[in-house]
Amino acid sequence: MELTKEEKQILCEVADVFEIPEGAYNFRVNGKSVGRKSTENIDIKTRANKSGLEIYVKKGTKNETVHIPVAISTTGLKEVVYNDFYIGDDADVVIIAGCGIYNCGGQESVHDGVHRFYVGKNSKIKYIERHYGFGHGSGGKILNPTTEVHLEKGAEAELFMEQIKGVDSTVRKTTATLEDGAKLVVKERLFTHGRQNAESIYNVELNGKDSAATVASRSIARDCSKQTFRATIIGNNTCRGHSECDAIIMDEAEVHAIPALDAKTKDAELIHEAAIGKIASLELTKLMTLGLSCAEAESKIINGFLR
Repeated sequence: MELTKEEKQILCEVADVFEIPEGAYNFRVNGKSVGRKSTENIDIKTRANKSGLEIYVKKGTKNETVHIPVAISTTGLKEVVYNDFYIGDDADVVIIAGCGIYNCGGQESVHDGVHRFYVGKNSKIKYIERHYGFGHGSGGKILNPTTEVHLEKGAEAELFMEQIKGVDSTVRKTTATLEDGAKLVVKERLFTHGRQNAESIYNVELNGKDSAATVASRSIARDCSKQTFRATIIGNNTCRGHSECDAIIMDEAEVHAIPALDAKTKDAELIHEAAIGKIASLELTKLMTLGLSCAEAESKIINGFLR
């Protein structure tokens, strides 16, 4: 693949790709596939009716990875991509996605990705999605991911949803349905600055007996940025659900946390927590006594909080 240094930087930031990875992969750059590989157990196909991919993971596949990062380095490019994942029963795979935008022009660059996961019985997936933007143009860097997860009996999904920096506007929508014994864990990490705006919307339906879900968000909002976190967990059976939002707010930023619980049966155990506050002065003072400047101390606290 022939990539610019900015495109290589994006792949490193969003997918830890420093060279061609092992396993299956598809690299999308400026609206086109620039490299693809399927394996014996993982088949990547181009969708027939719209832009995107269909990824098939065979039953019983273990310890394999799929990389599907996206890089945009052209101002004014706007695209919607649909990727469907079909995970066979008794599989265990890692899927590494993410999108980065380098925009040095005056027009908006937009990537809207719709990822749908159909996870078979007793299968496990680990899904990592990172978003990143940079460039000194006046054009916006906009990313709007939609994630749909359908977990069959005994299936498990762990989602790591991260926004590193530089994204001007994002609306992040995640929905999930869980059958008997299925488990979902979502770990969101979000950083906004300048006048950026980020909205995270989660809707989880616990339909199966003994299903369980945790949606946890940690975020930093600084300068004049705005964040909104909405999490709805619906208990339709004997189940456990937990949502939490922890945010550090700085400068003139705004953070809104709107958790919602909907218990349809007396056997649904649902909990939500939300905490928004500034960096404790005691923590800053302690680090500054060790020789750090105020800015260095803030950076240390922020990095530790978002781990």
